[in-house]
Amino acid sequence: MTDLAAVKAEARKAAFARRKLAHEAAIGASSSLLSECLAGYRGVPLAGYMPIRTEIDPLPAMEEAAAHGPVGVPVIQAAGQPLKFSRWEPGIALKDGPFGAQIPAVDDYFEPEILIVPLVAFDRKGGRLGYGGGFYDRTLERLRAKRATLAIGFAYSAQEAENLPLEPTDQPLDLLVTEAEVISF
Repeated sequence: MTDLAAVKAEARKAAFARRKLAHEAAIGASSSLLSECLAGYRGVPLAGYMPIRTEIDPLPAMEEAAAHGPVGVPVIQAAGQPLKFSRWEPGIALKDGPFGAQIPAVDDYFEPEILIVPLVAFDRKGGRLGYGGGFYDRTLERLRAKRATLAIGFAYSAQEAENLPLEPTDQPLDLLVTEAEVISF
Protein backbone atom coordinates (compact mmCIF):
# COMPACT_ATOMS: atom_id res chain seq x y z
CA MET A 1 0.00 0.00 0.00
CA THR A 2 1.39 3.41 -0.96
CA ASP A 3 1.62 6.26 1.51
CA LEU A 4 -1.26 8.08 -0.22
CA ALA A 5 -3.38 4.92 -0.21
CA ALA A 6 -2.75 4.54 3.52
CA VAL A 7 -3.64 8.18 4.16
CA LYS A 8 -6.84 7.80 2.12
CA ALA A 9 -7.76 4.61 4.00
CA GLU A 10 -7.33 6.39 7.33
CA ALA A 11 -9.35 9.40 6.09
CA ARG A 12 -12.15 7.07 4.95
CA LYS A 13 -12.21 5.29 8.32
CA ALA A 14 -12.61 8.59 10.18
CA ALA A 15 -15.21 9.84 7.68
CA PHE A 16 -17.29 6.66 7.91
CA ALA A 17 -17.40 7.08 11.69
CA ARG A 18 -18.59 10.71 11.36
CA ARG A 19 -21.18 9.72 8.76
CA LYS A 20 -22.50 6.89 10.94
CA LEU A 21 -23.02 9.28 13.86
CA ALA A 22 -24.69 11.85 11.59
CA HIS A 23 -26.96 9.20 10.11
CA GLU A 24 -28.02 7.97 13.54
CA ALA A 25 -28.76 11.53 14.69
CA ALA A 26 -30.50 12.62 11.50
CA ILE A 27 -33.90 11.07 11.92
CA GLY A 28 -36.00 12.74 9.26
CA ALA A 29 -32.97 14.37 7.58
CA SER A 30 -34.32 16.25 4.66
CA SER A 31 -33.41 16.32 1.02
CA SER A 32 -35.38 19.56 0.57
CA LEU A 33 -32.28 21.63 -0.30
CA LEU A 34 -31.33 19.04 -2.90
CA SER A 35 -34.85 19.29 -4.36
CA GLU A 36 -34.52 23.08 -4.51
CA CYS A 37 -31.22 22.80 -6.39
CA LEU A 38 -32.64 20.29 -8.86
CA ALA A 39 -35.75 22.41 -9.50
CA GLY A 40 -33.60 24.76 -11.56
CA TYR A 41 -32.73 21.87 -13.91
CA ARG A 42 -36.16 20.35 -14.56
CA GLY A 43 -36.13 17.99 -17.50
CA VAL A 44 -32.33 17.68 -17.65
CA PRO A 45 -31.28 13.99 -17.57
CA LEU A 46 -30.27 13.24 -13.99
CA ALA A 47 -28.73 10.34 -12.09
CA GLY A 48 -29.05 9.86 -8.37
CA TYR A 49 -28.25 6.81 -6.29
CA MET A 50 -30.00 4.21 -4.17
CA PRO A 51 -28.71 4.84 -0.63
CA ILE A 52 -26.79 2.09 1.12
CA ARG A 53 -25.64 1.76 4.70
CA THR A 54 -25.46 5.22 6.28
CA GLU A 55 -25.65 7.36 3.11
CA ILE A 56 -27.96 10.35 3.18
CA ASP A 57 -31.15 9.56 1.23
CA PRO A 58 -31.69 11.40 -2.09
CA LEU A 59 -34.81 9.43 -3.07
CA PRO A 60 -37.42 12.12 -2.21
CA ALA A 61 -35.56 14.62 -4.45
CA MET A 62 -35.18 12.00 -7.18
CA GLU A 63 -38.92 11.26 -7.04
CA GLU A 64 -39.71 14.94 -7.55
CA ALA A 65 -37.23 15.17 -10.44
CA ALA A 66 -38.70 12.05 -12.10
CA ALA A 67 -41.96 13.94 -12.64
CA HIS A 68 -40.13 16.31 -15.01
CA GLY A 69 -37.54 14.25 -16.86
CA PRO A 70 -35.39 11.13 -16.93
CA VAL A 71 -33.78 9.97 -13.69
CA GLY A 72 -31.39 7.07 -13.40
CA VAL A 73 -29.27 5.19 -10.92
CA PRO A 74 -25.72 3.89 -11.30
CA VAL A 75 -25.02 0.35 -12.43
CA ILE A 76 -21.51 -0.98 -11.89
CA GLN A 77 -20.26 -2.82 -14.99
CA ALA A 78 -16.90 -4.10 -13.71
CA ALA A 79 -13.97 -3.04 -11.56
CA GLY A 80 -12.00 -0.25 -13.22
CA GLN A 81 -14.86 0.69 -15.55
CA PRO A 82 -17.07 3.82 -15.61
CA LEU A 83 -20.62 3.52 -14.36
CA LYS A 84 -23.63 3.21 -16.61
CA PHE A 85 -26.97 4.70 -15.59
CA SER A 86 -30.27 2.89 -15.94
CA ARG A 87 -33.61 4.69 -15.89
CA TRP A 88 -35.39 4.67 -12.56
CA GLU A 89 -38.76 5.90 -11.39
CA PRO A 90 -40.73 5.45 -8.18
CA GLY A 91 -42.20 1.96 -7.95
CA ILE A 92 -40.00 0.42 -10.66
CA ALA A 93 -39.00 -3.23 -10.19
CA LEU A 94 -35.54 -3.46 -8.65
CA LYS A 95 -32.92 -6.14 -8.10
CA ASP A 96 -29.78 -6.40 -6.00
CA GLY A 97 -26.71 -4.86 -7.59
CA PRO A 98 -23.06 -4.86 -6.52
CA PHE A 99 -22.23 -3.51 -3.04
CA GLY A 100 -25.84 -3.89 -1.87
CA ALA A 101 -27.38 -1.07 -3.92
CA GLN A 102 -30.64 -1.71 -5.69
CA ILE A 103 -30.71 -1.30 -9.48
CA PRO A 104 -33.56 -1.47 -12.00
CA ALA A 105 -34.55 -5.05 -12.85
CA VAL A 106 -34.53 -4.15 -16.56
CA ASP A 107 -31.62 -2.17 -17.98
CA ASP A 108 -32.55 1.02 -19.83
CA TYR A 109 -29.32 2.98 -20.09
CA PHE A 110 -28.91 6.69 -20.83
CA GLU A 111 -26.30 9.39 -20.18
CA PRO A 112 -27.15 11.92 -17.48
CA GLU A 113 -26.01 15.54 -17.52
CA ILE A 114 -26.36 15.92 -13.75
CA LEU A 115 -25.08 13.42 -11.21
CA ILE A 116 -26.03 13.36 -7.53
CA VAL A 117 -22.85 11.87 -6.12
CA PRO A 118 -22.61 9.90 -2.88
CA LEU A 119 -19.43 10.32 -0.86
CA VAL A 120 -17.59 9.54 2.32
CA ALA A 121 -16.08 13.00 2.92
CA PHE A 122 -15.95 16.42 1.24
CA ASP A 123 -14.08 19.68 1.62
CA ARG A 124 -14.99 23.30 0.91
CA LYS A 125 -12.94 23.33 -2.31
CA GLY A 126 -15.03 20.74 -4.18
CA GLY A 127 -12.94 17.77 -3.14
CA ARG A 128 -14.65 14.44 -2.61
CA LEU A 129 -13.45 11.25 -1.00
CA GLY A 130 -15.40 8.25 -2.24
CA TYR A 131 -15.25 4.56 -1.43
CA GLY A 132 -11.98 4.04 -3.29
CA GLY A 133 -13.12 2.23 -6.43
CA GLY A 134 -12.81 5.29 -8.67
CA PHE A 135 -16.17 4.64 -10.34
CA TYR A 136 -17.45 8.22 -10.11
CA ASP A 137 -14.07 9.72 -11.03
CA ARG A 138 -13.86 7.64 -14.23
CA THR A 139 -17.52 8.31 -15.02
CA LEU A 140 -17.32 12.07 -14.52
CA GLU A 141 -14.12 12.26 -16.56
CA ARG A 142 -15.80 10.38 -19.45
CA LEU A 143 -19.02 12.42 -19.32
CA ARG A 144 -17.22 15.77 -18.96
CA ALA A 145 -15.12 14.96 -22.03
CA LYS A 146 -18.38 14.85 -24.03
CA ARG A 147 -20.37 17.76 -22.52
CA ALA A 148 -20.81 19.89 -19.44
CA THR A 149 -21.77 17.56 -16.61
CA LEU A 150 -22.81 18.86 -13.19
CA ALA A 151 -21.61 16.86 -10.17
CA ILE A 152 -23.66 17.54 -7.04
CA GLY A 153 -22.31 15.91 -3.89
CA PHE A 154 -24.97 14.99 -1.33
CA ALA A 155 -23.88 14.39 2.25
CA TYR A 156 -24.45 15.11 5.89
CA SER A 157 -22.72 18.30 7.01
CA ALA A 158 -20.76 16.15 9.50
CA GLN A 159 -18.95 14.56 6.54
CA GLU A 160 -16.96 17.74 5.93
CA ALA A 161 -13.22 17.32 6.31
CA GLU A 162 -10.11 19.43 5.94
CA ASN A 163 -7.08 18.47 3.88
CA LEU A 164 -8.58 15.58 1.97
CA PRO A 165 -5.91 13.33 0.43
CA LEU A 166 -6.74 13.89 -3.23
CA GLU A 167 -5.08 12.78 -6.46
CA PRO A 168 -5.02 14.43 -9.91
CA THR A 169 -7.54 11.83 -11.15
CA ASP A 170 -10.11 12.80 -8.49
CA GLN A 171 -12.94 14.65 -10.19
CA PRO A 172 -14.17 17.79 -8.37
CA LEU A 173 -17.72 18.50 -7.33
CA ASP A 174 -19.56 21.55 -8.70
CA LEU A 175 -21.97 21.81 -5.75
CA LEU A 176 -22.30 20.15 -2.38
CA VAL A 177 -25.69 19.85 -0.71
CA THR A 178 -26.16 18.86 2.91
CA GLU A 179 -29.22 18.76 5.10
CA ALA A 180 -28.31 22.30 6.20
CA GLU A 181 -26.67 24.19 3.30
CA VAL A 182 -25.69 24.40 -0.35
CA ILE A 183 -22.01 25.02 -1.08
CA SER A 184 -20.94 26.19 -4.55
CA PHE A 185 -17.40 25.70 -5.77
